[in-house]
Amino acid sequence: MKKIALISDTHYTLDVRFLDYFNKADEIWHAGDIGDLKIIDELKKNSIIRAVHGNIDNYLIKAQFKSEIYFKCEEVNVLMTHIGGYPGKYNKNIICKIEKFRPDLFICGHSHILKVMYDKKYKLLHMNPGALGDYGQHKVKTLLYFIIDKKEIKELKVIEYPRN
Repeated sequence: MKKIALISDTHYTLDVRFLDYFNKADEIWHAGDIGDLKIIDELKKNSIIRAVHGNIDNYLIKAQFKSEIYFKCEEVNVLMTHIGGYPGKYNKNIICKIEKFRPDLFICGHSHILKVMYDKKYKLLHMNPGALGDYGQHKVKTLLYFIIDKKEIKELKVIEYPRN
């Protein structure tokens, strides 16, 4: 069983109001637009980090993180990228990856809009955790917190705080 904190679009800032969830997580997944490697260094203090780079990330972040990753957590196959779209409106570059890897869970960021949807066509759960940073149009900062137990994704919680 793994406790996961899923974030995206920190854009150079890490809101301390979310620290309790980072501290409880076995793994923290970041779906891109990190902004500064200091954020990763801070998150590494508490748990394993899995991350992809986003469109605002510099060459240092791009040297450390790929644009997409495919991995297994427990028995769940995960595909994570920054710009991916959502069911019925996937980025055309990602459709071939979904068809190739057949993930159970597809994660992306970029839109700053939190969405969790089941995709019947590809038989996967789509997650976009919204945005945790101060930059962008979002009015609240969001994080997804959930448990992966063998093949099951459960106890999904949306954690949100007003953007100050």
